[in-house]
Amino acid sequence: MATAIEFENISKQYRLGLVSTGTLSHDLNRFWQTKILRREDPYLKVGETNDRASKGNSDYVWALKDINFKVEQGDVVGIIGRNGAGKSTLLKLLSRVTAPTTGIIRTKGRIASLLEVGTGFHPEMTGRENIYMNGAIMGMTRAEISRKLDEIVDFSGCERYLDTPVKRYSSGMTVRLGFAIAAHLEPEILVVDEVLAVGDAEFQKKAIGKMQDVSRGEGRTVLFVSHNMGAVRNLCKTGIVLNQGQVAFEGSAEEAIGFYTNSNVHNCARKVLINDRDHRDCILPKDLEFIEAEMLNDDIEHLATDEPLEFRVKLKRNNPTIKKFTIGMHAVSMSGSCEFTTASPIFDCPNREFFDINISVKNHSLAKGNYKIYFNTGIKDVAHGTTDYDIIKNVLFCQIFYKSQITKDAYSGWQNGWGNHYIDSVDYRLD
Repeated sequence: MATAIEFENISKQYRLGLVSTGTLSHDLNRFWQTKILRREDPYLKVGETNDRASKGNSDYVWALKDINFKVEQGDVVGIIGRNGAGKSTLLKLLSRVTAPTTGIIRTKGRIASLLEVGTGFHPEMTGRENIYMNGAIMGMTRAEISRKLDEIVDFSGCERYLDTPVKRYSSGMTVRLGFAIAAHLEPEILVVDEVLAVGDAEFQKKAIGKMQDVSRGEGRTVLFVSHNMGAVRNLCKTGIVLNQGQVAFEGSAEEAIGFYTNSNVHNCARKVLINDRDHRDCILPKDLEFIEAEMLNDDIEHLATDEPLEFRVKLKRNNPTIKKFTIGMHAVSMSGSCEFTTASPIFDCPNREFFDINISVKNHSLAKGNYKIYFNTGIKDVAHGTTDYDIIKNVLFCQIFYKSQITKDAYSGWQNGWGNHYIDSVDYRLD
């Protein structure tokens, strides 16, 4: 099968802080070396891997470093990795939004990209005008776009607002229209970033179905970036895991997801200080705020299925008027499904700024696999409903194994379709 995309020694470097080199003499030297002598930029020779969690010693970071892989025509490739791993940068290079520092990207066919909400849209133009503009950018004639117009509008569900300026669209409407344009204007290569997470469940299902049709029925190539492992598993044939700007794994989608989830567990910390960037995705009052979470089990990577899960969380009381609260915990599979939820009784809030809560979960019935732990705190009031003070996600990770040799022998070939629970409180009788 023909190669649709080829990345050859692709690297992308950025300078932190100042845009220029910082001095006039260095700027002139850069101009002389790169523009006149056609040599490599002398100020792009020093760099570090893009570890966003550490400060580092250099002003230069490699967002991508020595990327080499090929994508066959008609393949659906899932690109996964932690925040800051280089996924969006990779798609921007492919879409010609920015140029690589080193290396060559070869593509075969037209590329349609949906990189973030509003990409390629002019906010003052109507939805209809933006459809024609995007098609023209892709090299299509007005007649070709007109033939697809009704199909695009119907798929997006934005017919009523088609002649309204895009600046008045919600983020969900913008994504709907953007995806409809990208998927229906017959590109040979479709590039989709995490933007589908903005859409509602009905649209996400429809969009994934369309990408499946585009790849399987029409033989087009799809690059799909997502943190939703379930969507990657259902849609993609192959997977690539990026870590700190480099390809950490390349293989089937199932193998890539397994590598990614296992690496999350192996690299996780027993005690985590909470920060907004990594652990919170919504704005809440934080009258009561999580500041630390810790898993107390001895070996968090080899927990038996019948072993209690032990946690300690530290909270900060920012609002002294808070008198009562509850706390909850959720175990979420790597595919994104919540496997169980616990809720505490109503506590009287201690009359001090910092305090700890210990949580012990017995009989959790989790099957073999990897899990993410979420916590929430708030209060339920009869008159005013439920108030969330703080919610933290992806805080801790744990890995569950078989509790005994008997269980291991019986379930050694555990399949994803069996679910994420192992229930042993069932009475089987042989008469």
